[in-house]
Formats: sequence, C-alpha cells, structure tokens
Amino acid sequence: MEQQILEDPGRFRILTGDRPTGRLHLGHYFGTLHNRVRLQNLGAELFVIIADYQVLTDRDVADNLTEHVEELVLDHLAIGVDPERSTVFTHSAVPALNQLLLPFLSLVSVAELNRNPTVKDEIAHSRQSAVSGLMFTYPVHQAADILFCKANLVPVGQDQLPHLEITRTVARRFNDRYGSGATVFPEPDALLSEAPLLLGTDGTKMSKSRGNAIALAADADETARLLKGAKTDADRHIAYDPAGRPGVSSLLLLAALCQGRTPEEVAADIGSAGAAALKRTVTEAVNEYLAPIRSRRAEYAQDRTYLRRVLREGNERARAVADATLAEVRTAMNSLY
Repeated sequence: MEQQILEDPGRFRILTGDRPTGRLHLGHYFGTLHNRVRLQNLGAELFVIIADYQVLTDRDVADNLTEHVEELVLDHLAIGVDPERSTVFTHSAVPALNQLLLPFLSLVSVAELNRNPTVKDEIAHSRQSAVSGLMFTYPVHQAADILFCKANLVPVGQDQLPHLEITRTVARRFNDRYGSGATVFPEPDALLSEAPLLLGTDGTKMSKSRGNAIALAADADETARLLKGAKTDADRHIAYDPAGRPGVSSLLLLAALCQGRTPEEVAADIGSAGAAALKRTVTEAVNEYLAPIRSRRAEYAQDRTYLRRVLREGNERARAVADATLAEVRTAMNSLY
C-alpha cells in the first residue's frame, strides 16, 4: 500500500480524524498526526473529521465542546495541515453525512454489531452509567464518515480494523443491493499504522483521559515538569529494553523520534548517567522538536476568527460532497422525489 501511495498519491482520498474530548498529545502526533501531513504533502486528498457527535458514544455530556473543537483545529494547523489542500470539518455541520447512517444501519445486523470486539472494549471502558444505543451504532456512523466522501484509504491501528471491516461490509452490501451493477461506494483499504507505542508519564498508555500525556499545546516548562515525574526504574544504566524496562524504553523512544535517531543510540549516549540524565535528554529533545509547532500554534491562536473560517470553509466543502453522495444514494434507492 505504501508503494502505491508513493507511485500515485493523487488516486487516494483519505478520511481520518479525532473526537474533540481534550488536547491532542505526543502519542497522537507520532501515532497519526504527522502521517496525515505527510500524506497531504505527497498529494493525497485528505479529509479530517472532528467527530463532535461521537463524543457522546462513551459519555453522557459533551463537555467544553466548542473549546475542544477549536483546539483540534489549532493542533492540525500547527503541525502543517493546510486548509487549502485538506478539508477539516465537524460531524454536526454536515447533515447529509449523518443522514447516511439510516440506510447504512439497514445493511448490518444486530449480531454483527454485538460481536464487534472494538465496541466491546469501548463499552468496557465507557464513562456512562448505562451504555447508550449510540455505542452500538458507532461503527456504522464511522462507515458514514468514510463513505460520504468515498474515501478509499483509511489510516488505522490494528484495534480499529473491525470498524473498517464494517465499512467495507456496508459498501459491498449497498452496491449489491442498490447498485444495479454499478459501484456506488468503494471498499476502502486500511493503511495500517506502524506507529510506536508511547507510554504516558505513569507507565501506562498515553491518554487524554488519564492525565499522563504531554499535550502539543504544553509549553516548555510544563513539558519539563511532566517528564521529570515520568516513571522509570532504579537501574542507573540506561538501556533500550521495551519488555523489561517499559518506562525507560518509552522515554528513549520519544527522544529518538524527536532527534531522528534510534533508541539504542540515545541510550548509548546516556550510559550509566541514570534516570535524571535520561529525563533531561528527553525534555531537551521534545522541547526542541515541538518549538516550531508551538510557535505556529501560538500564532494561529491569536486569530480565532481565522480558526472559525477554516472550519466554516471545511464544513462547506464537506457538505457539498455529502449532499452529492446522499443524492446518489437516494437515486439508487429510488427515494429521490
């Protein structure tokens, strides 16, 4: 797949995005964000959805939604997403996208939704006292996200493959049932992420909700404070051993990603200087790497009118695409009258 992208990036339309539930962090950046910019710069068409409706899949109330949406726009502009070349938009501003959910739901069974392993895991970690019906329709809503713009490539991790398979199923069944021999929707391929797993400062998965992440919006002092408290171990000799020394190894990996080196090379430089030297190295590497991103972010943050214009124009483009797709769907279903 990567070779195909390099040979002809213009044939790919990519859908990716995030829920606006808090500030994006270094795990997001090295996991997916920098790859979005790379694909955009190669010439692929990029749609970035800010999935504000999907905030409610695992919580009862969407808190601070306006602020979180604007922060996501800021993060994307700061890392290099170009609103002239890519489309950044929100769920709630594109009615036709959400209207696709209804016919798409008719194409999958309750049993298929029930056995989705990603949904099961999300239910287990839900913040809701009682799981809402939205959680079960979540994979089909994601199918609408992907298929409204007829995306043919979706960057995902292994845990998201079941969701993408639902999308492929919806596309295939719609084509079979309503296509009359034509292909209305592509069956999108997965662009599997090879992103390294960065642990949070407490030694568990870096997460917005766990308070263990280093946000892209964090300043140099906050970054230093967070990394100073990062979990390591008592062995003064610094070595890269992800299985045996996960905390130390995650810090080495973070420094290596920022410096364009290998974790082993970073470890060799530190040697037996201990955890304090490791944390200093990581702090310097992260702050140097993020400095231009933070500078751009601060500049964009001064002009909230521009942020809203980026979103308004992205919403307008997404609405035009969604309206055309919905009209095609209604025509295929003989419900355009």
